[in-house]
Amino acid sequence: MPASSETPRVALVTGAGRGLGLEIAGGLARVGFVVVIGTRDPAKGHAAAAGLASEGLQVSSVALDVDDPRSVATAVAEVLSRHASIDILVNNAGVLLDGPDAQAASVLDLPPERLWASFRTNTMGPLLMMQTVVPAMRRRRYGRIVNVSSRAGQLEELRAGVPSYRVTKTALNSLTRVAAAEFQSDNIKINAMCPGWIRTAMGGSNAPLSAAEGADTAIWLATLPDDGPTGGFFRARTRLPW
Repeated sequence: MPASSETPRVALVTGAGRGLGLEIAGGLARVGFVVVIGTRDPAKGHAAAAGLASEGLQVSSVALDVDDPRSVATAVAEVLSRHASIDILVNNAGVLLDGPDAQAASVLDLPPERLWASFRTNTMGPLLMMQTVVPAMRRRRYGRIVNVSSRAGQLEELRAGVPSYRVTKTALNSLTRVAAAEFQSDNIKINAMCPGWIRTAMGGSNAPLSAAEGADTAIWLATLPDDGPTGGFFRARTRLPW
């Protein structure tokens, strides 16, 4: 939670122009954080931020493409110039590129360029964000990082279908563990979470959960106390096996 009403903590949420990311951004703002929405499309980001700001929330936006190292560097520098800190990072931006019949997609037909495009956003994007944001967190000896993953990347239950998505989310889970171990002594807690099957552009209209329900665990992990968990994988605030 924010340290005090005078010094609210600052959260940056990637891919937050709509859907799950927007719900996470709104949820963090409603519990008192200053929130910056990161999105590839500046106009959509501005509109999303304006909608939340109309509720009296402290929300703004920044142009941010996690696939582009220059965009990441520029966006983070801009947020730090506005607010002096980034205390919470939610790596929400992600893609599912396995096609309309993704569940039946075969690794034998997986084009390398599709896997690389998925990897660039789903795994390298969070890595670039952490590499750029963590130094500022270390200086303040505080940080909370939430990597939005999926049970589709859970090693214990890996199966066929959606190959590029599964492989890159498994890699994101591994990155979460490695980074959490490295920065644990700096009071930087890094966890992965699965929002569940939610009604978004990616999840479709038949999903059983709302975006707000999916966002709950991310908000919880972003607001962990100093004795909270790190290096874990969670769904519905419950730890999952990797």
